[in-house]
Amino acid sequence: MKKNKDTKHKFSSALILSILILLASISGVYLAIKNLKYGLDLQGGFEVLYRVDGIDGEKVTTDMVNSTYRIIDKRINSLGVSEPEISIEGNNIRVTMAGIDNIEDARKTISTTAALTFRTHDGELLMDSSVLNSGQAKWDYDPRMGGYYISLSVKDIDKFYNQTKKVSEMDQNYIVIWLDYVEGTKLESNSVTYGYADDTGFHVCGDLKNSNCLSYARVEQGFASDVTITGNFTKEEAKGLVDLINSGSMPTKLTEISSKTVTASFGENSLDKTFKAGIVGISAIAILLILIYRFSGFLASISILTYTFVTLLIFNLVGGRLSLQGIAALVIGIGMAVDSSVISFSRIKEELKRKVSLKTAFKEGSKESFISILDANLTTLIAAIILFIFGESSVKGFATMLIISIIVTFIVMVYLNRYILKLFVNTEKFEGHTKAFIGYKERNKESKFDFVKPKNIIFIVVAIIIVLGGMFIYSEGLNLGVDFKGGSTIEINSKNKLDEETIKEDIKELEYDLDKIELINDKSAYLTISNVLDNEQTSRVEEYFNDKYEATTSVGAISNQVKKDITRNAVKALIYACIGMIIYITIRFKFSYGVSAIIALIHDSLMVVIIFSLLRYEVNSMFIAAILSIIGYSINNTIVVFDRIRENKTKLYKDKIKNVDELKNIVNVSLRQTVSRCIITTITTLLPVISLILIGSHEILTFNIALLIGLLVGTFSSLFISSQIWMSIEKRNIGKDPNKHWYDDDKKEKEELKVKGINC
Repeated sequence: MKKNKDTKHKFSSALILSILILLASISGVYLAIKNLKYGLDLQGGFEVLYRVDGIDGEKVTTDMVNSTYRIIDKRINSLGVSEPEISIEGNNIRVTMAGIDNIEDARKTISTTAALTFRTHDGELLMDSSVLNSGQAKWDYDPRMGGYYISLSVKDIDKFYNQTKKVSEMDQNYIVIWLDYVEGTKLESNSVTYGYADDTGFHVCGDLKNSNCLSYARVEQGFASDVTITGNFTKEEAKGLVDLINSGSMPTKLTEISSKTVTASFGENSLDKTFKAGIVGISAIAILLILIYRFSGFLASISILTYTFVTLLIFNLVGGRLSLQGIAALVIGIGMAVDSSVISFSRIKEELKRKVSLKTAFKEGSKESFISILDANLTTLIAAIILFIFGESSVKGFATMLIISIIVTFIVMVYLNRYILKLFVNTEKFEGHTKAFIGYKERNKESKFDFVKPKNIIFIVVAIIIVLGGMFIYSEGLNLGVDFKGGSTIEINSKNKLDEETIKEDIKELEYDLDKIELINDKSAYLTISNVLDNEQTSRVEEYFNDKYEATTSVGAISNQVKKDITRNAVKALIYACIGMIIYITIRFKFSYGVSAIIALIHDSLMVVIIFSLLRYEVNSMFIAAILSIIGYSINNTIVVFDRIRENKTKLYKDKIKNVDELKNIVNVSLRQTVSRCIITTITTLLPVISLILIGSHEILTFNIALLIGLLVGTFSSLFISSQIWMSIEKRNIGKDPNKHWYDDDKKEKEELKVKGINC
C-alpha cells in the first residue's frame, strides 16, 4: 500500500513538473518572440554593399578600411537608426539598416566622402579640415537672418590667418567652402548670386540638393576667428551637414555594388507567413511523436517547446536579428533536434527486446545513444561554423541560429528531456506498460531486408544519373539567380490584380532587360532583370510600380563583383566543410568511414544540383546555404549508421572480419537497426520544410525546395550508398589484424625475430 502511495506521489510530482515546464515554455516562447529584433526582410529597411576604393587610385589598406568602417558607424548613429549592422567583407563594407524610412538621405550621408576644403574662387586649395577643431561643428538658428547656419571652430590660427590674408589681397577676394570638391569646377559670379558651373549647369552655393559648394564669402582682411557658414539650409540639412563634418572625412571613396530595399509591408507579410509555417510544422512534429512514441512523445514535444524558447532567448542575448533565413534555421533545427530523442527512443526499444525492465532499458538505451547523438551533432556543427565563416550576411544569420540550435539540443533535448523521462521511469508506473510509455510492441518477426544485395545496381544507376545530369548541366547550364550572374530583383505586392504580359510591357517601357518573371499569386510578382540598378533607377522603378498598381515594391541589385565574391565563398565553404568533416570522422572512427561519408555527401550535393538543373529552379546564395545544411543533416544519418556498424563489428566479430559475408552481415544488421530511426527523423524534419514551402515566405522557397530534395536524397545515401562504399573499402582488410595500421613497420618486426648466432 505504501509503495502504491509512493508511486502515485512520484508520478504526480513528475507530471506537475512537466506541466509547469510546458506552461513556462509557452510563455517563454511568446515573450522571446515579442522581444526579438527583426532583420531587414521582416521589418523593412535598407541594405547596401559598398566597395572601398582608394581616392585618386591609392591602394586600399586594412587600416583605411577600418577607418572607413568607424566613420560609417558614426554617420549611421547620427541618423538615429536603431542598432544598424555594419560588417567588413574583405575590401567591401555591408550596411544594413532595418526600419529606416528616408533611404536616399541615408545613402547620401553614408557614402559622402565629406572632405571639407577652403578654396579660392577658381578652385585653388587653401586649407583642408585639418585647420579646424575635430568634432566641434555646430548648427543654430539666426532670427535676424531667418535661417539656419553652421559654425566651425578654428584650431590652426596662424595658418587660417595667413591664408585668409592671402585671399584678401586677390582681385577676386572670395573664399569658398566645398564639401567633396570636384576638380575643375570654378566659382562664377554675376550681380545677383554666386555658384559654380559644370556640365550640369549653374548651381547655387548653399543649395545642398544641387551643389557641393557650401558657402562663399568676400574676404577684406586676414582673420582667425570661428567660421560661420550661411546658406539656403533647412533645419534638417544644417543638422545633417554638421553630423557629416563632425564624423570626419573618409580616407577612401565608396562605390555601391549591391543594394536591397524592403518595405515594411513586405516584411510584415513575410513574418506572418513564416511564423504560421513554423507553428504548423512544430504542431505536426508533436502529433507524429505522440502517435509513434505515446507518452514519451508527449514529453519530447514539451522539450521541443523548451528548446524553441531557449534557442530564441540565446539568440536575443547574443544580439541576433531574426531574418527569414534565421526562422528557417530554427524550424529546421527543431526537426533535427527531435533526432536526439528518436535515437534515444530507438535504443530504449532495442533494450526492451532483450526482456529487461523499463528502468534498465532506459538506462542502457540512454547510455548507448549518447555517443551517436554527440558525433552526429558535432559534424553538423562543423558545417554550421564553416557556413558562418564563409557565408555573406543573410547566410551568417542562418548559421548563427543553426549553431545555437545544435548547442541547445544538448542542453534541452539530451539532458532535460532525459531527466524528465527518468522521473517517470523511476515511478515504475509504466512497468509492464511499455506500449503506453514509448510505443513499444513486441514483434515476433524481424525485418530481413537485404540492403547490400542491390548495391551494384544502385551504384550503376547513380553513376548514370550523375553522368547524364552532368552532360545536361554542361549543355544547358544552371538557372542562376542574380546572386551569381549580377542584375536586380523586383518584388511587387499590389492591391490590384497583376498580369504577366502587362508587367513585361512595363519593363520594356522602363527600358530594362527582363530576365525572369514569376507570379507568386494574382497580386504578387517576383522578377529579375539583367541591369544593375543604381539608387536613382531604383527610386524610379519603385515609384513607377507603386503608382501604376497601388503597390509596395522592393528592389535589390547585385553587381558582378558581388557575384564573384559569392561564388568564391561558396566553393570555399563546400571544400572546407568536406575537409573539416572527413578529419573529424577519421579521428572519431577510421579513415574508411570518413572517405565513405564524404563520397555520400558529394553524391547528395550533386543530386540536388542535377534535380535543380532539370527542373530549372533558381540557384542563388541561399541555395548554397541549403547545400551546406543538407551536408550537415545528411552526415547526421550517416554517422548514426556508422556508429552502429562500428559497434556491431566489435560485438559480432571482435573487429576481425574473416570473409565478405561477415562484412555484409554487419552492414545489414546495422541498417535494420537504424532504418526506422532514419525514416522517422527524416519525416520529422520534412514536416516543417513542407510547411515552409506551402505556407512560408516566397523569399526562402528555393532554400526549402533544396532542403526537401536533399533530405530525401540524404536518407537514401545513408541507407544505400555510404555503408556500401565503406564495405567495398573494408574488403581489402579482410583477415588482417584490426589493430595493425598501414604505418606499422613490418621490416622492424622481422628484424626483431632474428637471434644472433642462430638465424644470422
